[in-house]
Amino acid sequence: MDLVTALARARSPEKPGPDTPAGPAVHPWPGRPRSLPEGCPGELDLRRLLRLSLAASDGAGRLRPAPSAGALHPVDTRLVVGTGCSLPPGRYGYDPLRHRVHRLGPEPDGAPPGATVELSATPQRTVSHYGHRAWPLILLDTGHAAGALWLAGCALDEGPTTVRLDGGGLDGGDEAPLAALHFARAEEARGVPVAQAVDVPTSGELLARRSARPPLRGTPPRDALRAVLATAHEASDNAVAWCAAVGEPEPELVGLAPDGTLRRLAAGEARPTLAAWAAGQAWIADTGAVLLGYGCPADADAPLIRRTHLRAGFAVHLAHVAAARHGLYGRPVGSWQQADLGAALGAPPGRDWIIHGLALGTTHSEEGSL
Repeated sequence: MDLVTALARARSPEKPGPDTPAGPAVHPWPGRPRSLPEGCPGELDLRRLLRLSLAASDGAGRLRPAPSAGALHPVDTRLVVGTGCSLPPGRYGYDPLRHRVHRLGPEPDGAPPGATVELSATPQRTVSHYGHRAWPLILLDTGHAAGALWLAGCALDEGPTTVRLDGGGLDGGDEAPLAALHFARAEEARGVPVAQAVDVPTSGELLARRSARPPLRGTPPRDALRAVLATAHEASDNAVAWCAAVGEPEPELVGLAPDGTLRRLAAGEARPTLAAWAAGQAWIADTGAVLLGYGCPADADAPLIRRTHLRAGFAVHLAHVAAARHGLYGRPVGSWQQADLGAALGAPPGRDWIIHGLALGTTHSEEGSL
């Protein structure tokens, strides 16, 4: 897949064609499904880790904790399990609808203690509805899944010892995964996890998270908005820049100052323009605030495109949980067309495109949440 061409086309005003079949909701792993055993003391509990991160809450798979564009969930999960885990060492494919695994073979030589969760994708699921706009959404979805796993590890006090986003693959085949997270018990851990500033969520908070239905109204308090921006900035590892478009009482675009306070980047109302850029989602014009991750210039190569989109998805996932901790409702917004934020603010065109967003409000639709 030519990712450079795909992103340029996704950013264009071209509209997707008619829907096509999405195919199976889960990768057809070979062999019989196996239950995930409960972890014993001293073992990495993969059953709980996956339950808190990727497992579906209903048979249709719509209520998986990790958000996905159109609830299509293109991300596939493989496990490379070493010693010290609730599963015997080996390679496994994970079925999030049934919360089961399929053994694929023995673990590779030299597999470290603990487990590596590898994330790849089946593009057909997202392409079926979004057509040529699917490729950046697939990367964002993978970043969200990585964020869900990272938070689950933190909640279990077994945070990942390494987080690798941008493995290089994109077609869900046997190539390198798009993202990989290694988990191990504390006494076996090596390395330092990212996003140290994120408050550790509880298991209940992770199971309860949902994307709120629009409209999302009510301007977030300044301290809450500052915390959400700080979380996104910390989690993106300098791959993405962040700001927020705020509504009433004084519409403006704000970012983080070096001392951690909010500073004005521009005055004026940006939300109607954002609504037009976000595939014409009119409700965004009335949203309390919109967190925006931007960068990834028009001349970005494939590795940079992967890195910025994976990091943006990862960061928005963590920011969404941080927003909920501050009493805010949120909904990720991933599809952006002609969204050259830098040019709109008077900077040279083609440098600072919106990559991902998170709509925020103090209230949401009474119809419920997704």
